[in-house]
Amino acid sequence: MSDCLSLSPHHACLVTALPVTLGRIMREEDAAGPEDTLPAQPGLPPRLCGYLNKLSGKGPLKGFKSRWFVFEPRHCHLYYFKGPSDSIPLGYIDIADACFTYDLEAEEGQLEIHSGGRDYTLKAPNTQAMRYWLQQLQQKRWEFSNNYIARARDNQVSPPLPDATTGLVAKDVDVSCLPQAVRDIDESARNVLDVVDVPGTLVGERAASYPSPVHPTTINFSLKHWGTEIRNSMSNLKPGRGNNENRRSVFYTEDWELLDPSLKELEEATAHEEKRKNAAEANRGSAFSFDFARAARVRRPPFLRDMIGTSKNRNSSESSPVEWIVTNGKASTEIQSRIQAQQEELNKVKEDLSSQKELVRLLQQTLKYSQQEKYSLNTGALMDEGMSQLLHQKDDQIQALNNQLDHINQQKDHLDQELKGFQDKITGMSDQLNMLRETIQAKDEVIIKLSRQLNECENNRSPPGVLSGATLAPSVHKELQELDTLKDNLQGYKTQNKFLNKEILELSVLKQNAELREKALEAKYSSLEARLCQVESKYLVLLQEVKNPVCSGEKGPTHEVISRLLEDALKVDSPEHPEQTILKPHPVSEYDIYGFKTIPEDDEEEKLVAKVRALDLKSLSLTDSYEISMGVKWANYFASTMNREMMRTPELKNLIRWGVPHEHRSKVWKWCVNLHVRKYRDKHSSGYFNSMLEKALEKQNPASKQIELDLMRTLPNNKHYASPTSEGIQKLRNVLLAFSWRNPDVGYCQGLNRLAGIALLYLEQEEAFWCLVAITECFMTPDYYTKNLLGSQVDQRVFKDLLSEKLPRLHAHFEQYKVDFSLITFNWFLVVFVDSVVSDIMFRIWDSFLYEGPKVIFRYALAVFKFKEEEFLKLQDNMSIFKYLRYFTHTILDARKLTNIAFVDMNPFPMRLIHNRRAFHLEKVRLELSELEAIRQDFLRERETANPERRDVISDDDEDT
Repeated sequence: MSDCLSLSPHHACLVTALPVTLGRIMREEDAAGPEDTLPAQPGLPPRLCGYLNKLSGKGPLKGFKSRWFVFEPRHCHLYYFKGPSDSIPLGYIDIADACFTYDLEAEEGQLEIHSGGRDYTLKAPNTQAMRYWLQQLQQKRWEFSNNYIARARDNQVSPPLPDATTGLVAKDVDVSCLPQAVRDIDESARNVLDVVDVPGTLVGERAASYPSPVHPTTINFSLKHWGTEIRNSMSNLKPGRGNNENRRSVFYTEDWELLDPSLKELEEATAHEEKRKNAAEANRGSAFSFDFARAARVRRPPFLRDMIGTSKNRNSSESSPVEWIVTNGKASTEIQSRIQAQQEELNKVKEDLSSQKELVRLLQQTLKYSQQEKYSLNTGALMDEGMSQLLHQKDDQIQALNNQLDHINQQKDHLDQELKGFQDKITGMSDQLNMLRETIQAKDEVIIKLSRQLNECENNRSPPGVLSGATLAPSVHKELQELDTLKDNLQGYKTQNKFLNKEILELSVLKQNAELREKALEAKYSSLEARLCQVESKYLVLLQEVKNPVCSGEKGPTHEVISRLLEDALKVDSPEHPEQTILKPHPVSEYDIYGFKTIPEDDEEEKLVAKVRALDLKSLSLTDSYEISMGVKWANYFASTMNREMMRTPELKNLIRWGVPHEHRSKVWKWCVNLHVRKYRDKHSSGYFNSMLEKALEKQNPASKQIELDLMRTLPNNKHYASPTSEGIQKLRNVLLAFSWRNPDVGYCQGLNRLAGIALLYLEQEEAFWCLVAITECFMTPDYYTKNLLGSQVDQRVFKDLLSEKLPRLHAHFEQYKVDFSLITFNWFLVVFVDSVVSDIMFRIWDSFLYEGPKVIFRYALAVFKFKEEEFLKLQDNMSIFKYLRYFTHTILDARKLTNIAFVDMNPFPMRLIHNRRAFHLEKVRLELSELEAIRQDFLRERETANPERRDVISDDDEDT
């Protein structure tokens, strides 16, 4: 045990003395064939999923059930399904706060997980798979606890996992946030055990194509999660999911089938019940009133019969002949006790048989009595209606009695067979007992013979080597077997000790990290409380100054306090001193999670307004519990799509409308873009974007010059596009150049750079390219981004019509003061609200826009006017209205209220209405443009014909020379 870590007295109490059987861990791994241990591809670890048996149920239903387990890294949950094709999980195990162990004396591959006050017992197909699952779960718990909790719980504006987001915002995640001491302990705890190889087809997505390697011991159906079972079965019945085997029935499982009775069966049962009641009233005075119909209906469920049969087989297998190793006379006593138990059971069976015979005799008498009544009734000359009904009842009774008699005869035959089986067992046990007695007698003779030889040897005083090798061979062989057993036990103890040491070290480090975070939060709380007291005192002075202002030009005594208060209010968190950010009470950082600058650097007044707006946004995010509930809904949705692809559903549409969480936005945007451009991508090869980019770099495009001019003007307030060396600038250049060659009809239009810039924040270059294709070729009309912006002009007229219908008061107000609001709203439609609203609302608009299309822009454009309708109605002149139009969208901070207005208050909002209005205004705009073009051509002709001998204009210097 010197090569493994020793347990300290403090940790020794956590490790119980686990019994050990024959430790064949290393031998089984060495004996595994190539089909059992397939090497994993380097750099591509398999997804942590596979079949495990889970101990569940109560009473007779308790046992191991086969479940498909999938690890979800975002929340560190281990979800389990009935099978790989199910869409809704039966439950999950929280791995973040779990601890693991296993018992060497338990069944092979069995492990235990303690999490949330509950114990979960799982069983892997073999020992290697168990060790792989344990190591991987430990690794996932470590990564989640150190790389996620330390940041996400202490700083709510930090992005979660580094690999949860793609695009430019993924570069903002700081992975090296742990202290050096923690990383040193990490290495010491992680290098205790050797890395277990991937157990081939038992773990990973390949395991889904194979059947469960370990058969469960009970029914593979969860009564606790019967609703989930039904929903999973319904989802498998939908087109395109599962195979024909999964489409048998809604309630179909591998072991049992629940069937609803048909209408005919219900009618027959009702009629039979009425007949039974009438017969009971007619025979109320009869001495024999046994309810045969009810007894015939009471049957054991199929699964209970199988379980009882399994139990009987288990008992019979335990009492069957096995390999006996007899060293004394105790075996014969055990055999006799078993024979006596079998004899008692046989007597019980005989008593049951006699009672059944008595029941058959009574049934025969009742049948005879019924036949006599029937004969007497038949011999009557006339029978009234009541007698006829009684005869029918007696016929039904006779039929029921005959059926019961047949059933009892079958039971009698079954009992006869069991009796015959017991007799055969008794005969076999007797023969075995005789054989054992003969064996004992033979061994006694051998012992006597060996004793005589020993006495002779002692009398002759011969040396120890005189005994023959055949005599000592059995004892030597037995000692060698015991030595191998001790070696296996030692190896098992070493492996278990290493695993438990690693588990204790990791749990200790995680506890230490939690204590450090708790201390940091306490210090931050104290600092915030002190800061609050200081701010309150300064604001009291400020209120006093406002109450009693200084009228003269001299500076009052509180002027210095007010200046210092404004200076402190304009401070933002700086990344230059990260050690002070934990204790710094300012909740507003220099950049938001999207990379946009929160506080401008131009005007002091603008700085103060921006700071107030940022504080209001922060306050909304901290106090809005709806965002937390939406995060839970999104987590549940992605858990339900873990084993299947995302598809368009009302549930997903509603979730997207209320906003996609930051950590899921890359995945959802990518799926939305592929949903709309799949028909275009299927026509080209996988390297289509790279070929367009190479063509654009080799040969200059007329749009290339304008693209270069607009790169630095795209999103100047975003740090990813702030300088020519920023990573976003090069990616933006590649996307715009490739698109200019993809769509030469549009080429490049001012506005496309902003669309591509927003897409690159969450998508990679190729996906952002296809996002631009989806917007220009799927969502918008073909002439939306052309030179004359025909489609954009048409949408402004459509929006004006919708505003007059949905908000008639506001539209009349604009008409009264002759306000052309299209000068402001034109940019909303052209770049989908980029730089027109605050970042959180803009990205929520983009979420719905990429899923539903351009109708979302009309909804939100109407919603922002509805949001501030009362403020507009208070303004009574053209200049004040137009001035408010320029900045009013930045004062809207409540995204939930705005979304409710857009998707609830604006209903109904059919897309057909927009199409009809577009077609109507398109013809009018085209006619107006053709008239303007004709006027322009007439003006050019008149100018050329008016002064045919036009004299060139020369300067005064030229005339002097």
